[in-house]
Amino acid sequence: MRKTINVGFIGNPNCGKTTLFNAFTGANLKVANWPGVTVEKKEGRATYKGQEFKLIDLPGIYSLTSYTMEETVSRECIMSDDVDVIVDVIDASSLERNLYLTLQLIELGKPVVLALNMMDIVEERGMEIDLHRLPEMLGVPAIPVSARKKTGLSILMHAVSHHKEYDRQGPLIHHHPGLKYSHRHNHHDEYAMVYEDYIEDKIDLIIAELSRCYPDLENKRWHAIKILEQDKGVTNAYPLELGNTVDRSYEKDIINQKYNFIEEIIAEVLVNKSRKEASTDKIDRILTSRWLGLPIFLGIMALVFFFTFTIGDWLKGYFEIGLEALSAAVSSGLAAVNTGEMMTSLVVDGIISGVGGILTFLPNIFILFLALAFLEDSGYMARVAFVMDDIMSKLGLSGRAFLPLLLGFGCSVPAIMASRALEHKRDRFKTILVTPFMSCSARLPIYVLFSSMFFGKHAMLVCYSMYVLGIIVAIATAFILSRIDGSRAEHALLIELPEYKAPNARTIAIYVWEKIKDYLTKAGTVIFIASVIMWVILNFGPGGYVTDITESFGSIIGRAVVPVFRPAGLGQWQIIVALIAGIAAKEVVVSSCSVLFGIQNITTAHGMGTMVTTLGSMGFGALNAYALMVFCLLYVPCTATIATMHRELKSWKGTLGIVLFQLVTAWTMSTIIFQIGKLF
Repeated sequence: MRKTINVGFIGNPNCGKTTLFNAFTGANLKVANWPGVTVEKKEGRATYKGQEFKLIDLPGIYSLTSYTMEETVSRECIMSDDVDVIVDVIDASSLERNLYLTLQLIELGKPVVLALNMMDIVEERGMEIDLHRLPEMLGVPAIPVSARKKTGLSILMHAVSHHKEYDRQGPLIHHHPGLKYSHRHNHHDEYAMVYEDYIEDKIDLIIAELSRCYPDLENKRWHAIKILEQDKGVTNAYPLELGNTVDRSYEKDIINQKYNFIEEIIAEVLVNKSRKEASTDKIDRILTSRWLGLPIFLGIMALVFFFTFTIGDWLKGYFEIGLEALSAAVSSGLAAVNTGEMMTSLVVDGIISGVGGILTFLPNIFILFLALAFLEDSGYMARVAFVMDDIMSKLGLSGRAFLPLLLGFGCSVPAIMASRALEHKRDRFKTILVTPFMSCSARLPIYVLFSSMFFGKHAMLVCYSMYVLGIIVAIATAFILSRIDGSRAEHALLIELPEYKAPNARTIAIYVWEKIKDYLTKAGTVIFIASVIMWVILNFGPGGYVTDITESFGSIIGRAVVPVFRPAGLGQWQIIVALIAGIAAKEVVVSSCSVLFGIQNITTAHGMGTMVTTLGSMGFGALNAYALMVFCLLYVPCTATIATMHRELKSWKGTLGIVLFQLVTAWTMSTIIFQIGKLF
């Protein structure tokens, strides 16, 4: 049986790599994190003429310089035995920008096959690519494909299967008009990328020293180039005594000479480059303009959230009906088999109520992810980072940090997961710190309930103020941190703006399914456990199982911490217990209030009236309600978010530090608002 060929798919972001990968693998995907790092790893299987292929979808990157986590992961994977052939997916309509990564991949010394994607856009722009000259200059096969139309896929796999043993470049035919090289080795017959004499001389000296010290080292030329660039990964792994050979970093020299060669390639292989202006450039004059870019984006996102909450809430109503029917059926079924009161309460009030609370918000999450998938696959989301870069840089963050914050309005779990796209560890930490201040959809029931009860016709304005306050607190926190660590000047955004294109239905479907599945499996399991724990706290006391909630551990805990929360206007133990329950999931605060205050159907007009009367007798009024909403906005995120924080940071110390900071921030803001409000 023939050995399975391991193929690594790599390319710039938005080059269509994932669409091409999905075209080969379909739904047969295995998604996980790379060992030890929070970068997504996708694997799939494909077959061509009886040959098995294992496909690995590597992170979208611009280079292999190992500055970002994605670059480091991609380089280590490609250089390992896990990859036999590299498929470099290129956006053919942006050939010049994509070829820099191509030259780096070729220098790695492994078989490389170019997949020229988006050839239809090249034709639409009136350009042509010389598919004979390009392989002559690079020494590797170049196969035109269309990931969206699924054309050229068999030819690409045919090239991969026949190129897997090809351990050298060629045949190479270079003209180099106007350039004269007098190097003692005829490297133009050996390598696609040849540097100027002073660089090649140093490479030869370093190769000689590597041969002496590390005779078994493969691809000594690539290691020599990295040593000239003073790449820490290579210099630490293979220390050498080189005297004055490497007297400085030659990285800029090497980069500039690579781009000189790229210009030479473009001049020879790309025909009619300036025949007509791309429609993308015309659209970008409006969508990324200095004055219109931000208002247009805010308008688009307002439309996204309108659909998220209107259509989502409409569908959510049916989910709630289904949940009620399920609870009633399970309750009746347990009663029919004479199940004990405690077990019935655990299943119905604990598990179904807790996990069901998350499931009822699934329509909102689905619509939000669907809308964001459309925007991302069309090429627009890259423009968002570009438009927001200037504003975010003043806060000490990259423009890319705006995308996780934006996702935070839907759910903090995927928002925090999205922070892995940021280049620097410090950026990721700050983004994870401030993202929970965005009002996720789970907080909305709390805002609606208490604003409706205490603020009447001004309820919507009060709800809106919560969203604004969360943004202000997040901005203030990021700004203060940037002044403390002095990170403002370090964040320059270099991003490729891809061509606009019609979103691919298959890509969107897979994207949304993966996000929803991740939300259900990772958040749902945590919520399940937390719901059971909360049920135990509210249904057991020092004497065992209790039917009177005032005798439970929850009541004891609530009464113990009331003095701490009284300055913030939260001096009722029932409110404290509801907030503790809200750590499992924020929407649980509403259902907990219903149980704790003994009010059936709390969201109805009668239920809210009863709740206002009950709270009023305890001295809880409109100011207390506003302080409570502020506290719910800013305090400890749900357990699913905390678990996600830990998974991304890989540090309980950092995670607990963030949780404590958010708790202190919530208490401080609520106390300030309540104490100032009392003066009026």
